[in-house]
Amino acid sequence: MDKNSSRITTILQAVFVTILWASSWVLIKFGLRNDIPAITFAGLRYGLAWLCLLPFVLFKREQRLALTQIPRSTWIRLGMLGLVFYTLTQGAQFLSLAYLPAAMASLLLNLTPMVVGITGIFLLNERPIASQWFGIGLATLGVGFYFMPISLPQAQIFGVIVAIVGVLANAGSSLLGREINRSGILSPLLVTFVSMGIGSFLLLVIGAVTQGFGSMTWQDWGIVVWLALVNTAFAFTLWNYTLRTLTAVESSVINSLMMPQIAILAYLFLGETLSAKEIWGLVLVGVGVLIVQLRRKNQVQSSKND
Repeated sequence: MDKNSSRITTILQAVFVTILWASSWVLIKFGLRNDIPAITFAGLRYGLAWLCLLPFVLFKREQRLALTQIPRSTWIRLGMLGLVFYTLTQGAQFLSLAYLPAAMASLLLNLTPMVVGITGIFLLNERPIASQWFGIGLATLGVGFYFMPISLPQAQIFGVIVAIVGVLANAGSSLLGREINRSGILSPLLVTFVSMGIGSFLLLVIGAVTQGFGSMTWQDWGIVVWLALVNTAFAFTLWNYTLRTLTAVESSVINSLMMPQIAILAYLFLGETLSAKEIWGLVLVGVGVLIVQLRRKNQVQSSKND
């Protein structure tokens, strides 16, 4: 296979991953419609995904050794990452989808780069450049297009609040994850293994205590297992593999395909419709987020090359 064909194959693999990730939103909605408790649902998905990582840590001597040598301060930071990224962010995503259409929840979660960009001014001394400010403004305009005039049912207002909590938690986890990975003390596998284990355990405990497990059918368990094995463990592994070949710009563009995919899949399988105004809002948010992400990834890539 020549170099160009290999690159096209890698791009198609990355696009396939975004399709899997977009389908997760539809599958989660199916599960929630079947009355799977939202927090428990999230805990089961990431708990099973964590079990998929277990053999790659326990059966590799270097990983086991590194695990036993993690200092206490790093355990605390990994615990915080697990709490923020899995317990809060993923718990909020599942819970918001119980109250919001998939496209609306996706739009709100895609505002994370905006929050990271603005927060980075104060915490990381990273000031957005003109193009990033333009992207932030464009995304803000898109949110206005989507929601104005504001006339949300009471249940959706609660869902929006939960989604905003998820956005803030996701932004916090991005900053914390960058700080942990930048140190280079642990491999990405161990960072994911420890943080996912802690976060998913907390999700399961909170879900079991507050919501229980409901009356899950074999179909419900099938959704949970598919989300854990295919859309989480397999998809993240394949995505990381494609990052060996794709540039930062290419991965950003491909990743930005998720939001329109979610809207299309929600229309086809969930019967969710969008008005012209809402479509324009999604487009503006998508373009704005892409502008911010492209520049941020280029900055990260430049710092690595320095």
